[in-house]
Amino acid sequence: MYSNINRTDDYIDSLVEFITREYGINIRHINKAKRGYYGETWRIDAPGASFFVKIVYPAIHTAVYERSFPIIQHICNHGIDFISKIVKTKGGGLFSRFGGAALGVFDWIDGENIENDCTKIPEYQMLAKIYTVPADGLAIAKEDFSGGIADRFYKQLSELKDSRIRSLIDKNRLKIEHRAARLEYFANLCNNRKAELDFNSSDHAQYNDDIYVITHGDAGGNLLKNGDKYFLVDWDYPVLAPPERDAWFMCSQDWARDAFHNALRQNGIDYVLRRERLAYYCYYFFFFYLAAYLDGYTQGDTFSDIEEYIDGWIEDSIAYADNI
Repeated sequence: MYSNINRTDDYIDSLVEFITREYGINIRHINKAKRGYYGETWRIDAPGASFFVKIVYPAIHTAVYERSFPIIQHICNHGIDFISKIVKTKGGGLFSRFGGAALGVFDWIDGENIENDCTKIPEYQMLAKIYTVPADGLAIAKEDFSGGIADRFYKQLSELKDSRIRSLIDKNRLKIEHRAARLEYFANLCNNRKAELDFNSSDHAQYNDDIYVITHGDAGGNLLKNGDKYFLVDWDYPVLAPPERDAWFMCSQDWARDAFHNALRQNGIDYVLRRERLAYYCYYFFFFYLAAYLDGYTQGDTFSDIEEYIDGWIEDSIAYADNI
């Protein structure tokens, strides 16, 4: 869990008292949960039920987290039963405020957090079902294909005093600058419909009308498996966006793109993933995760995380995007 709050016995007692008062839950046990990055996560056990509590402190993420609750509720209201179900406050609120943090309570979902090639088929099937949920009238951020995430990273870097991390970034400066330039290129391309048409006409790629659907943004890393059942949790950053926002992670694999297309077709969605949008998200999320590491800055862990990340799991997707 990443939070600057000192979780003393007094803090935990105040948290238990708050949840009991605001949610009417008779808490028997409270334990730290393993899930979560942008906040504290807890499991609370009550007679006959268990719950997942997520508390987000950093101001930059609190507002985003709060905006996710009506979207989660909207998806559940349309019959989707494989995502986290919100437990409302006694006053009917979807979330609450605990000190300076946003606090949400969800039904506990038993399951193992796993991600591998075999989990991609059920992941894509669940995502495609959610894509069929209408977003009419829903207050949700819409993809604007901006390159601003790279600017945010560079601003963070300019304010960072950790010489080891600054040296690590400088060591990889050419690589990072290349990816920033590519992000800007594809951001501009995806914001220009005529340019997209021209880009796709060169290889006679199928060009679809735009579709914007409710996307997760990190589904693979938040998939729980319980027996033969799967669940998608941590809907902290839902965005109304093209499906590429969820498909980019495995875009370098032909079989994964085929599986994604199959899931779309099986759910009545006539759409073919676009190369330029996949490339945009590859570069976008490269900087998104770099910025996230600096958001959660701790002197030792952040250096190790960034060092491992830059040449780590994201490289296959970046290599695919570099060839577009």
